Amino acid sequence: MEFTPIRPIEPLWAAPVEEKEAEAAPAGSVFADIFRKAIQDVRDTNQEQVNLEYQLSTGQLDKEDGRYVITEKGRRNSRICESSLPPSVRRHCDENLVKVNDALRRENQVRAQVMEREDGAFNLCLTLEDNTAPLLHLALLVPNGEQAEAWAKTFQADPSALYLNIIQLLDRPKEVQNEA
Repeated sequence: MEFTPIRPIEPLWAAPVEEKEAEAAPAGSVFADIFRKAIQDVRDTNQEQVNLEYQLSTGQLDKEDGRYVITEKGRRNSRICESSLPPSVRRHCDENLVKVNDALRRENQVRAQVMEREDGAFNLCLTLEDNTAPLLHLALLVPNGEQAEAWAKTFQADPSALYLNIIQLLDRPKEVQNEA
């Protein structure tokens, strides 16, 4: 009797697939690709979480209002490492930074606040600003919280629509306003 050692399980995508086999079973390769992508997404997400926890525990990041904020220690460490990053990684970081800055700028320029009143109704305060001055500040009395939240989300999704409709209403000739 010959001894055959047990081989470890190989990942699905590590096994070489010849072109003829792949053509013969296209559904198998599609599912293999989907499975491989799902596994990689889990790994990436887990790695991100591990990295965040490490940076939080070492004082490089802090969490404020549900967001991660870089600390002075994190800034110092970033400056030290930044020159050794490959250009492709720096470019990717720059692209992500533009997206984050756009989101933060928009969040600062478009605000909606829902406040409950003593009588059970709600106040909805909508604010739209550009870089230099407020464009719109509107306070509305809303009968319930669900409606106030829905209106707040609608405003935040497309604040310029409300602003432009108000401007159009105010710019209508007086005769048209009287008919309406």
